[in-house]
Amino acid sequence: MSVVVRRTNTFAVRPLSTEDEQLLRELLDASASLWNELNYERRQHFFDGESVWNTADYRKQYVGVLGSATAQQVIRKNSEAWRSFFAAREDGEATAPPGYWGNEDDGRELRTYIRNDQYTLETGERSRLEVPVGQDLKDEYGLGYHDRLRLEVTGNPKWDGGQGRLELYYDEVDDTFRAIQPVTVSDSRRDSPLADESAALDVGANNLVACTTTTGQQYLYEGRDLFARFRETTEEIARLQSKLREGRYSSQRIRRLYRTRTRRRDHAQDALVRDLVERLHEGGVATVYVGDLTDVLSAHWSAAVNEKTHQFWAYRSFIDRLATTAEEYGITVKIESEAYTTAECPACGERKNTERNGDVFRCSCGYEGHADLDASRVFLERQAGRNLEVGSMARPVRLTWDDHTWSESPRSPERASPNEERTDRSTDDGKLASVGTA
Repeated sequence: MSVVVRRTNTFAVRPLSTEDEQLLRELLDASASLWNELNYERRQHFFDGESVWNTADYRKQYVGVLGSATAQQVIRKNSEAWRSFFAAREDGEATAPPGYWGNEDDGRELRTYIRNDQYTLETGERSRLEVPVGQDLKDEYGLGYHDRLRLEVTGNPKWDGGQGRLELYYDEVDDTFRAIQPVTVSDSRRDSPLADESAALDVGANNLVACTTTTGQQYLYEGRDLFARFRETTEEIARLQSKLREGRYSSQRIRRLYRTRTRRRDHAQDALVRDLVERLHEGGVATVYVGDLTDVLSAHWSAAVNEKTHQFWAYRSFIDRLATTAEEYGITVKIESEAYTTAECPACGERKNTERNGDVFRCSCGYEGHADLDASRVFLERQAGRNLEVGSMARPVRLTWDDHTWSESPRSPERASPNEERTDRSTDDGKLASVGTA
């Protein structure tokens, strides 16, 4: 019996003319305005202790610009955000009500949602996307009653199936319009079958994710460059804030920097999750274990840890993205305690007589390895209930971010040799002394 699963196609979208681009921007801006108006009323009701569901009929107010179906999709998306908020509160999470999509003075987040039966996406030699617009916009831009906005599409779909609600948005960081199309496919059409393998992740900031699988494969997503840019933007925000007149706390430029910083991080995070989950799925991984940082932060909290884990990498946001994407591939994500995994030697199990210096982990037994990869391995062995032979580990796949994609990092002799000498030697029992290099 086949099971229907959800996958996602992503495309770059380009208006065919300057006039079409202006029309598209007005469409997306009106969606943001609708979201903000509805969300403002719901937030007021929430803080006043009233029902957030008793609101004005905003669909009628925006039907002329967006069309009835699109206006309803934006309203439905806002309702989903509020339901998620209430569900998180019931689970005891400290979370804030849904926020706004920017504002008119500083610039709104340009985004909309198109119902699955309201758009046409054709790919091939002349790929195109057609989306509906309201009659007021049609009249303003000279479109006929049955006309729709036609956009050029770049990129080929990875998945072919029943199309879901389309998300269309402007990526301010890359100055590009993008479309995200969910599709439903039968699990019998997956690119590789799921086996009963497991993986464990060590989530950090210098290395965003270190992953070990029960097949012996390891992945390392490096984050130092991303964090350095985050810090640069943070310092620029602080500099600008110091120059504000007394009584002022922000400015248009400061708010723009905050948005750019967040969107840059979210873009890298989305791409990392997608890349990692696809790799794990191809490797037959059915379960992914992620550490619950509650115990770690309570025991080892510091301002630096807080900045990297919560502000920069947004741990909770990362976990939510991971769980949502993994679900598309039939992979289960489990949150478990990872206490002491960073201090435990994967070779002998020692915890006290070990040390970490940057990326290098050392144990009194003579073992040396990559600290984050070792932590993910110890975490995986604990959850899977079995030991992984050090010698079975393949050289880790290292990935770096180039502002667009995560690419496997070439290993130059200059970069590899110092650590190769230190970590690729053998232990007394003949096993390799390291699962990776710094």
